[in-house]
Amino acid sequence: MRPLSTRRTVRLGFCAAAAAGLLTAGLAAPAFAEEQSDQLWIQAPGEQKVTSVGDPSQGSPLDIGLYHDNDNFTVTDGRLTVDISGVAGVAEVTWPDNCAPTGTTAVCTVPQVPVIGDAYSPQVHLTVRAADGAALGAQGRITYAATATGGPDGTLEAPRDSFDTTVTVGSGPDLALGPISPVGGLLPGDVRTVPFTVTNRGGERSEGLTARFTASYGLEFLNRYAECTYATIGDADYVPMTEATCSFDQVIEPGGSFTLPAPLQVALSAHAYGERLDITVEPGNGAADLSDEDNYAMARFTAANTADFEARGANVSGAAGETITAELGFRNNGPAWIGNLGSGDSVATVDFTVPGGVTVTSAPEGCEPRTLSGGYYPQATGAPRYSCEMPYWALPDTTRSLPFKVRIDQVIPDATGRVMLTTGGSGPASFPFDPQSGNNTAQLVVNATPTA
Repeated sequence: MRPLSTRRTVRLGFCAAAAAGLLTAGLAAPAFAEEQSDQLWIQAPGEQKVTSVGDPSQGSPLDIGLYHDNDNFTVTDGRLTVDISGVAGVAEVTWPDNCAPTGTTAVCTVPQVPVIGDAYSPQVHLTVRAADGAALGAQGRITYAATATGGPDGTLEAPRDSFDTTVTVGSGPDLALGPISPVGGLLPGDVRTVPFTVTNRGGERSEGLTARFTASYGLEFLNRYAECTYATIGDADYVPMTEATCSFDQVIEPGGSFTLPAPLQVALSAHAYGERLDITVEPGNGAADLSDEDNYAMARFTAANTADFEARGANVSGAAGETITAELGFRNNGPAWIGNLGSGDSVATVDFTVPGGVTVTSAPEGCEPRTLSGGYYPQATGAPRYSCEMPYWALPDTTRSLPFKVRIDQVIPDATGRVMLTTGGSGPASFPFDPQSGNNTAQLVVNATPTA
C-alpha cells in the first residue's frame, strides 16, 4: 500500500485502476521483506476551499487520518502534528477534542493506528473557515507530520514534507452530504432505506445537481427514479456493480437542502456479505463545487452469510523427463460473494508446496516463487514453493485456475505437494465467513499408486 489521500480514496465505480495498482504494488518486493517492514502514512486532502460569502462561520470539514501498511504489526500512540501558520490571514481552524493546540500548531492523538482497509476512516476532524477580511482567491498551506509507536523498530514516522493541504478562499455552491452510519446484522433479502440529504453550504445557489449511486455486487436498487440512468459496470478484471447516474434540476439556494423524490431503498441479495453504496454529488450546469471533500458518502451493510472457499488440487502422472501440466486453483462455492473493495487486497492466496521429484518449469502469472520456508526465491522457475494472490473479489461459483508446468525428474510413487489457502502468511487461513475450513487445503499428487 502507498499513501492514500482523500483524492484517491477507493470509491466504487472510480477505483478499478487504483485497486489493481494496490495488487501489483504488492508484488514489487519479496514477500519476506514486506512482512518485516511497515510505514506510517497521513491521509489528507491536497486541496480545501472555503467561502468568504454567505455564512462563513459554518466552515468546511477537513478530515485527516493516520494509517500504516502492515497488519503483522500493532501500531499505537499516533501523534499527528498540524501546522496552520501557512494559512494566517487566509483561514481559521476549529480544533476537535483530540487535538491540543499551541499557537499555530496542534498535536492530535490517535490511540490506535489502523491498517488501511474497508473499515478505515479519518480520526481527526477539523473545521476550516475563511478568515475575516480574506480576499477571494487568497491561498495558504496547512502542513502535517506524524509519529507512532510500533512497527519493526518500535517507532514509525511518516515521510517528512510529504503531506499538505492548500486552502483557497473562493465562492460558489458547496454541496455537502452527511455521514451515513454503517448497518450490520442484516440478512440476505433485507431492505434498507438509505438517508440522502444534500445541503448547500456555499454562498451561491446550485442550479440543480448531479448524483451518482454505485452499488456493490450484493445490493439491488428497489426504486428507480426517472431522472436516473442505470447501468452495470465492471469486466473480467473488476467486480460487477450497478451504477445510477442522476440529473436533478431543482435549484438549491445557499443554506437550502435537497432530498430525493422518494426515499432511496436497497435490498441485500442472496449473495450479499460486506456491501456498500457509494454516493457522490456535484452542482449542476457544470459549476465547480467550492469544496468537494464533503461531496461523497458511503453506506455500509453487513449481512450474515457464508462463503465456502476451496483449494483445488490435482492428480497427475508421467514418466521421468516428461513435462506435464498440473491444474491447481481456487473456488468460491458461495453462497456469498467476497470482495475487499476498500483495500484492494486479495481475497485469498493459494500457497503451493512442490512435490518431491518434480521441478516447476512454468508458473502462472502472478505466482511468486518462494523458498520452502516462505522467503524470497530469486528465480521464477525451480522454486520449492509458490504464492499466488487471487483477485480482490470472488463471486459465487468463481473458479480461478492455476496451471503449473512441472518436469518429472524422478518417478516417486505418491509424491505429494500441498495446495493451501492463506491470507498471505505462512500458515492456513481462517476466513471468518467460511463454515467449511477442511477444504481450504488440497494436494497435488504425482504418480499416485493405483488402488485395487
